[in-house]
Amino acid sequence: MLSAEDVSFRYAPDGPLVVNGVSVRLAAGALVGILGPNGSGKTTLLRLLSGTRRPSAGRVMLGDQPLDRLSRRDVARRIAVVPQETELAFEYSAIEIVLMGRHPHLGVFTVEGPDDLRIAREALAATGTGHLADRPFHELSGGEKQRIVIAAALAQSAALLLLDEPTASLDLGYQLEVSSLLLRLNQDHGVTMAISTHDLNLAASICRELILMRDGKVLASGPTDTVLTPENVRRLYDVEADVHVHSETGHMTVVPVRRVTR
Repeated sequence: MLSAEDVSFRYAPDGPLVVNGVSVRLAAGALVGILGPNGSGKTTLLRLLSGTRRPSAGRVMLGDQPLDRLSRRDVARRIAVVPQETELAFEYSAIEIVLMGRHPHLGVFTVEGPDDLRIAREALAATGTGHLADRPFHELSGGEKQRIVIAAALAQSAALLLLDEPTASLDLGYQLEVSSLLLRLNQDHGVTMAISTHDLNLAASICRELILMRDGKVLASGPTDTVLTPENVRRLYDVEADVHVHSETGHMTVVPVRRVTR
């Protein structure tokens, strides 16, 4: 569905490679976690997959089409992005934020119609935020804001959802709410997702596949239960960890033990 084929990227012509020879594939219906330490290239890889950055080498394919040959509007109809932080210059209500997700489907001088409003309200309902529709966005809690931004992404009616640190800065309760929402959207609505995160336990609890990145390269990738091992955690973070299956949830759980030197 969406793939990167031997992509590399540098921010300056003579700068270091931030992503170096990476090949990944997101199949339809996948829920993939991208893990790695700071500076590993996770966010840059998401930007390459979304088309907001073009590879210095290699290519990104959306189906059988090179992503860079599609217009921004065509890409936005098929790929939605949830950034780590959402900053707004003006005050908007929650429903106005969600309606922004309909813009790729509107003409240049076209305003939202009844169908767009219906889709926006369905997105609010799917994220459990219908009661927040008329609330000012800036007055919402961190968890509520994140669910509204995800609702806006759903309103794009895109089959692919790319999320950068969706639970960052949220307390434990909101982390659980957002992770449960993402799992439900994938299972019940068939939304294909790639999630960049530092949270090993979030990834272990909802992602069926993992991509481990370090120094711009893929360290390991594949099914979560085969990739998330103590050895791979050590190689990824220079940390010894206990990795086991939680007796109640059945999910893999990672408990850091100590930092180690290479």
